[in-house]
Amino acid sequence: MSQKEAKRVYVMEQVVSGKVTVKQAAELLGLSERQIKRLKKGMKQEGVAFLAHKNRGRKPKHAIPPDIWEKVISLYLDKLKDASCEHMSELLTELFGIKLSARSIRRILTQAGIKNPHTRKMPRKRRSRARMPQAGLLVQCDASPYAWLEERGPELTLHGIIDDATGQILALYFRPHEDLYGYLQVLKQMVQNHGVPESLYSDRHTIFFSPNKDKLSIEDELAGKKAPLTQFGKALDELGINHIPARSPQAKGRIERLWGTLQGRLIIELRLEGISTLDQANSFLPMFIDRFNQRFGVEATDPNSAFKPAPPALDQIIAFREERKASNGSTISLDNALFQLVDANGSTVALTPRSKVIVLKHLDGSTSALYHDRLFSLKEFVKPPDKKVKDSKTTQRKPTIPAVDHPWRQFPAVFPQETIEAYLERKGFIFGKKYA
Repeated sequence: MSQKEAKRVYVMEQVVSGKVTVKQAAELLGLSERQIKRLKKGMKQEGVAFLAHKNRGRKPKHAIPPDIWEKVISLYLDKLKDASCEHMSELLTELFGIKLSARSIRRILTQAGIKNPHTRKMPRKRRSRARMPQAGLLVQCDASPYAWLEERGPELTLHGIIDDATGQILALYFRPHEDLYGYLQVLKQMVQNHGVPESLYSDRHTIFFSPNKDKLSIEDELAGKKAPLTQFGKALDELGINHIPARSPQAKGRIERLWGTLQGRLIIELRLEGISTLDQANSFLPMFIDRFNQRFGVEATDPNSAFKPAPPALDQIIAFREERKASNGSTISLDNALFQLVDANGSTVALTPRSKVIVLKHLDGSTSALYHDRLFSLKEFVKPPDKKVKDSKTTQRKPTIPAVDHPWRQFPAVFPQETIEAYLERKGFIFGKKYA
């Protein structure tokens, strides 16, 4: 019996015995006089047991069934390992049809003696920088190497872009390592699905900025000289996106926090799907992005979007670029082979010798070329085989062996009494010269 219940029993016993009035008991117990009268009548009929709550010892109707308790604990120890209570509540509802609040899951795990690594954080009251008012004014780009597939597959690097105003994921793509191909893929995804943003915020990796950028002197900058753009920088420049370098990870904290969220949620959902390869993981990402944005996306202050429409020649802009010089035979060299430019009619294009040709290697694996701002396809040029020329110096002549009945073999018999010198003199030859 609790202290509150003991007090109620003592006061009501005094009321029944007439030592305390109903009004005084109501003041002492914080109840109405009507309730005191009801309790007094019940005690006279049933005794002190009437004061006990009628639900004591009874199981509540809304109590969580024991089998659900066991299901939650087994899932947390196996498939939903290390999931936060909030994320686990969403997955239980969506995948297993179990509707439980995050607080109920936390209570189940706590009573089972299981510690959850995710702690509840107090929301920040201040921000060092307010969100952008419009979607598309600023996006943040980065990559995160992590064991996304756990022990089922290799360690991968997730490339991604997030919008600063809404916190929505604009693009995600897995690669074995952080590289230009991964960043071009997420850039293309963003432009195709949302449009061209005003600015892009990234770190100072050499994929984004040339290492010679900081080597320009003040005199060079005043003279208007600029450091060469990287492949990624050229794509942003053609799209008209302002590229902003971050001086520290905290400067692009929104996408840095995104990686922490994804490492707690995406890794579990990949585990539930049984994904173990890079291609499977990339195929799963679009569905995950939609659900993530519905859950965590916020409304921008200004509903008008700052994204601009995607340009029609997007495949030409977001591609690997290599510069080549045309030869005298209207060919270019690429990957240890010769290629000719072919127009839409299938005709070979005549190139000015030493003119510049931009080779485009597209993300889908195809190749094309830009010449005088026109797009052409490439056709491999195969040289005709050279005719073989006999080399007298290197060719060894087979020696001629005289026959058995050759006069040279019969010389002693033909000229038994005459020497070679006498024979030559008789024929008019002396030392190899004929005289009259």
